Amino acid sequence: MTERIERLRAAFLEQGSVHSSEPELLWGRSWLATTREPWPLVRRAQATAAVLTGLTPEIGDDELLVGKFPSRKLTDAEQEELTHWQKDASRAASPVLGQRAHMAIDYELLLRHGLVGIRERIAVFRSRLNLTVPSELEKDAFYRACLIALDGLSTFSERYAVHAEELAARADSRRAMELYEIANICRRVPEHPATSFYEAMQAIHLVTFALCASQMMLLFQLGRPDRYLLPYYERDLKNGTIDEAGAQELIDCLCMLFNVYTPRSLAVGFMVGGRDGSGKDICNDLTRLFLRSIRHTRLAYPGIGLCWTPEMPEDIKQLASELLSEGLSHPAIFNDEVITQGMLEAGLPPAEACLYQHSTCVEMTPVASSNVYVASPYINLLEPLHDLLGIAPLARGAGAAQTQGLTSQPADYPDFESLLAAYEAQLSELLLHGVIGENTNQMTRYYHGGWPLLSCFVNDCLARGLDIDRGGARHNWIEPSFVGLANLVDTLAVIRKFVYDEPRISLSELAEVLASNYAGREDLRLMFLNQVPKYGNDDDSVDQLAVRVTERIRAECARYRTFLGDDYHPGLFCWIMHERLGEVTAASADGRLAAQALGDGSGPAQGRERLGPTAAVLSSTKWDHTPMLGGIAVNLKFARTGQRDTFAQSLCNLVDTFIQRGGFEIQVNVVDKEVLLAAQSHPEQYRDLVVRIGGYSDYFVGLSPRMQEEIILRTEHESL
Repeated sequence: MTERIERLRAAFLEQGSVHSSEPELLWGRSWLATTREPWPLVRRAQATAAVLTGLTPEIGDDELLVGKFPSRKLTDAEQEELTHWQKDASRAASPVLGQRAHMAIDYELLLRHGLVGIRERIAVFRSRLNLTVPSELEKDAFYRACLIALDGLSTFSERYAVHAEELAARADSRRAMELYEIANICRRVPEHPATSFYEAMQAIHLVTFALCASQMMLLFQLGRPDRYLLPYYERDLKNGTIDEAGAQELIDCLCMLFNVYTPRSLAVGFMVGGRDGSGKDICNDLTRLFLRSIRHTRLAYPGIGLCWTPEMPEDIKQLASELLSEGLSHPAIFNDEVITQGMLEAGLPPAEACLYQHSTCVEMTPVASSNVYVASPYINLLEPLHDLLGIAPLARGAGAAQTQGLTSQPADYPDFESLLAAYEAQLSELLLHGVIGENTNQMTRYYHGGWPLLSCFVNDCLARGLDIDRGGARHNWIEPSFVGLANLVDTLAVIRKFVYDEPRISLSELAEVLASNYAGREDLRLMFLNQVPKYGNDDDSVDQLAVRVTERIRAECARYRTFLGDDYHPGLFCWIMHERLGEVTAASADGRLAAQALGDGSGPAQGRERLGPTAAVLSSTKWDHTPMLGGIAVNLKFARTGQRDTFAQSLCNLVDTFIQRGGFEIQVNVVDKEVLLAAQSHPEQYRDLVVRIGGYSDYFVGLSPRMQEEIILRTEHESL
């Protein structure tokens, strides 16, 4: 790590991420000034351009790449203007709902052709239109909107060039040279094709940030930079205009910028490694440099995913394992073969199926061609069972002390199979309502939305003459995410044993105990917790329940289509929703108390894997992960103190086992419980303590107290 990166890191830890109300103010001004524009999509493009042409450029000391929110505060008059927009004017707009971003654009298109080349494509498409045909008149409006947005992006880059020159005139000679180079690069890209590694790095960052800023929508990912940047890196190495150290510093600068403009508790990043469309492993020198940046930045962002293959070079496997063994929270390990197969089964050709992106945490979207909604919606797997038992949700914020009566008495299910069938029917009903809601959201974007700037970089919007919100993207599927698998499976195992196989309590009595949060029945809770096998310990009697539940989820999602005509693909990851959904979920028969967090992914629930990490891996890979493009996160936590010199290699072997058994994604925390407890007591001393949550990484001291406790409660394996 260079001194520059250490200074940038220290500055970030002191200041934190920077956000600005300036984009919303600029958008609102434009929206109110263009009310007579007949084409809503053109109006949205004008607002996009207004943000990009009006956003205050800012370049920090030591920065080599530019593009971030300005730190300036709005004036009193500006704040009053913004308040009017937020409270009154914006309410008149039609709703645009549903999920946005969570994707990677076509960076190869950007780098090879630049904005100039994209404009040329648009000119060709417009020349073929017959404007006497109404549908083609609409296409022409779309293309005009794209050009307006692209012009705003060009101005955005030029303003950074001008600002860099202004700063250079006042800087010392060393920094002035850097700033003049930044100015020259911002005049070259993204307007023109990139001709160097530095230009390529600046182009991908500036366009990504412009997409975030222009519509106040974060969470764009960088796709596979070790692939599309490799030709520029190799060319510069060959001609001597860059060396490995210089490239590493640029990569580190890029990674630092993710932190500067992305708020906490989100997830942005990229993936490296994996295979190409012919099945060949593509790991290269850039793969190594991007992985090494993890050690240099040591922050929550970017979330770097390593696509693990059997043919991956051993030094890359070892590097990843060493990073994790050092207590760093990246990379997350993804099974390239399983995910690629899932993409193939979703209908993608091999050349596209290998180019997937963990869109924020672990949800998969196709690079360059995605209008996919991820985690839409989150579904609490305990909710249908509690509905059958007549147990109502808790009021948010009420906590574990809340008591409640039953809304109804549970039906008389004569055997466990009939109860399970009733649960599956109830889950189907819950998913149905979720599908209706998400299709409605997609519809609002179809009729009221529009994002012409983004559409310029997503296949096949330009070719079809359709905005991404109108269905122009190649892929428009939706990924609902199911939370609390381990809690449900453990609960069903308890009910099977103590209600049906060895009757100790009736279903109605169980419902009353759970509704009261085990009041006066701690003996019963401990019996449920300790006398029934738990998911995560390689016990088929309970693990087969997970097989059945996940197969049912897959089959139910396969029944539905999105508003734009694509499929539903499920996932079983949670982000932070295991804590949020747990907060409103009454006590469950697995021994979990009311308001406690649900399981943190698709692995065992917190503290319940009693036979070590290998058993946890075996249990969580007994069901088919391939269809779960919505993402799967299996968390493992290890103590850092006392680990042997061979820990990194043992961890590498464990990951290999997970991959060979068809696991989707695995993530690792190597941190001592004592460190977490100390961070709770003295947060100012642990500002940069990063931990894995439910698919992404976050700063431990910034988590809610309930989430901190959830992390601490996870089983801490002492060794491998």
